[in-house]
Amino acid sequence: MNAYDFKVKAMDGSEVSLEGYKGKVLLVVNTATGCGFTPQYDELQDLYEEFSAQGFEILDFPCNQFGGQAPGSDEDIHSFCTGRYGITFPQFAKVDVNGENAIPLYKWLTENTKFGGFGKSPMALMLSGVVKKNDKDYKNNGNIKWNFTKFLIDRNGEIVARFEPTDMKKLKEAIKECL
Repeated sequence: MNAYDFKVKAMDGSEVSLEGYKGKVLLVVNTATGCGFTPQYDELQDLYEEFSAQGFEILDFPCNQFGGQAPGSDEDIHSFCTGRYGITFPQFAKVDVNGENAIPLYKWLTENTKFGGFGKSPMALMLSGVVKKNDKDYKNNGNIKWNFTKFLIDRNGEIVARFEPTDMKKLKEAIKECL
C-alpha cells in the first residue's frame, strides 16, 4: 500500500484519487485557520512556489479536531487561505485525522509513522502540555498531535518523514532530497 492507493474528497465533495499525483513528491498536511501555527501557510506557499515546477505538491487537509481551530465551511476556509496567505496548492475537504472517523489516508499515515517530539522551544513545551491533557500516552502513539503535522511522501508514494508542527527547519532539506 502507498499514498497513491487512496481517494480523498475535494472541497466540492467530489472524489479525488491520489493516483493522479503519481511520480510527484507530496507534502500532506492537516491545517487550521485559527491556530498559532496558521502563519506556516506563508512558508508552505513559499515551498510550493520554489519546488512545484520540479514535481512537488502540497495536499492541504483542513481539520477541526484540535481546539476547534478550523470551524468554518470548506469554502470559508479556502477563502481565508487564498485571501490572507495567497495559497495556490490543492486544498481538500475538511477531514478527521484521528479516531474512528479519520479518513483512510490519515489512518495509513499515523499507523506507519511515529511521533518525533515537539522539540524544546517555548511553543513546543506549551504544546506538549496541551496535548498531554487529551492523550496521556501521546509520546508513544502515531496519532496526529496538533494542526500542521506534515508527512513527506516520495515519488513512489512511500512515507519518507513526519514533521511535527514545531519542526519547519528540516522540511526544506528533506523536500530537496526527495526531488
